[in-house]
Amino acid sequence: MTYRTLINATTLNKHINNPNWIIIDCRFSLANSDAGSFAYRHGHIPNARYAHLNDDLSSVVTDYTGRHPLPDFNLLTKKLEAWGIDNHSQVICYDDSNGCFAARLWWLLRCLGHNDVAVLDGGIQHWQKNGYLLTTTLPKQQPGAFRPYLNTTNWLHALKVQNSMARKSICLIDARTPERYRGEQEPIDPIAGHIPNALNRPFQLNLEDTGLFLSAESLQDQFKKLIGNNSSEKVVHYCGSGVTACHNLLSMEHAGLKGSKLYAGSWSEWIKDKNRRISITS
Repeated sequence: MTYRTLINATTLNKHINNPNWIIIDCRFSLANSDAGSFAYRHGHIPNARYAHLNDDLSSVVTDYTGRHPLPDFNLLTKKLEAWGIDNHSQVICYDDSNGCFAARLWWLLRCLGHNDVAVLDGGIQHWQKNGYLLTTTLPKQQPGAFRPYLNTTNWLHALKVQNSMARKSICLIDARTPERYRGEQEPIDPIAGHIPNALNRPFQLNLEDTGLFLSAESLQDQFKKLIGNNSSEKVVHYCGSGVTACHNLLSMEHAGLKGSKLYAGSWSEWIKDKNRRISITS
């Protein structure tokens, strides 16, 4: 059996020593870029490798990009191989942030044609709540041979978003908090607001109070109400920098609503061009 959206801690523990299962720790903090790797060194799920959002899952920021540009996929492929991933691996990603950083790697692997990848539901917190131990021992990594099948239709560039919104051919969903979406506050980017006509679906709504994902049925019901008559293939997600929006992508896929896409540059790229319109709502 393969896992392609979510996996629980009990199932992961049963396969913890399966050499075909590659576990990736994606913990990260936007406030302190070293916090995730520090946490990894001081305790991680056994056999887990570490992926750094800035260094491994993004490329260098330029004057024209958002805060987390897509990585060079050739370099990412080499890193996947170094972590031991091949085309037959079952990959499990986890973090301590409700899955929002793990979902970035989940989405990137799918862009490379690797669908056997899942996010640990509840993250490292639920791993520990289940009584499973952490380790400081670094895994012995046997390099894999990963052949990518890059699908560039999984994401949109800014101009495509702009033109598609003008034609009303996509349904754009903003994954940020309501306060940031409305433009009432903006703690990270220099300009507040949202892309005109975008809907708002904070990624936190995908979760129960326990930190676990809502059921597939609940997620399907909520997303269908949000997108109305739009098909899931017309849905495009964005956030501040193209990271937490992957949480909404993951949630739709888990709900059986397949084929939505990512505006990878997201708000932090959108505002780099002063000719692009923005909206602020009260």
